[in-house]
Amino acid sequence: MGHFGLMSLAMMLLLVSASESAEVPSSARSREVVNRVEPRLKGELQKLGLTNGAPVFIRIFKEPAKLELWMEKGPKYRLFRTYEICKFSGGLGPKLKEGDGQAPEGCYSVAARQMNPNSSYHLSFNLGFPNAYDRHHRRTGSALMVHGKCASIGCYAMGDEAIEEIWTLCARALEKGQGSFPVHCFPFPLTASNLKRQEANAWIEFWKELEPVYSMFEKTRVPPRVVVRQGKYEVERGAK
Repeated sequence: MGHFGLMSLAMMLLLVSASESAEVPSSARSREVVNRVEPRLKGELQKLGLTNGAPVFIRIFKEPAKLELWMEKGPKYRLFRTYEICKFSGGLGPKLKEGDGQAPEGCYSVAARQMNPNSSYHLSFNLGFPNAYDRHHRRTGSALMVHGKCASIGCYAMGDEAIEEIWTLCARALEKGQGSFPVHCFPFPLTASNLKRQEANAWIEFWKELEPVYSMFEKTRVPPRVVVRQGKYEVERGAK
């Protein structure tokens, strides 16, 4: 085999490997859910000009206990649906350590490997806590999920009907090539008035640090690229 042939074979193997690593885990349960839910979602997506399999973006607000699922439409994202969070544990403020019963706040990313089709809570995905920011601040914890049912120990419980829709759209986005989808967890919408109202809270400086992340999406309707530098969240300007 010539040099070109060896290079082509290597590239093919690399592509196969990448494809396999991005495969979304499935189970009889998750396949049944997708087969049942997708036909129902089709008409709703079409009315909004959205496509099943388009990249997704999730925002979570502890107050007023809502999860927003956004989908890419052209150069920007459009809100598909806002779901009621059935239950989350703890209160306002980030998770600090294993066992504190607190649901995370911050910027997370969910890849295919974090999808759990065999969850004890129907279906779930792992937020990826602790992320680089959490590790820098020596925060500990594990298995922090968005899941079904209505019970929580540091997770965001959505109920089964909601998680079925969320799972279906997120799984399809990953299968269609979205490497991972961002999940931004906020205490509340980080508007100037809300921050002013909470200025005496012990976590106000942390929330002010998250405010540019919130504001950038409000302005552009494109999920910002968020990095951690010197233990702080930063929005990379001009980056998607």
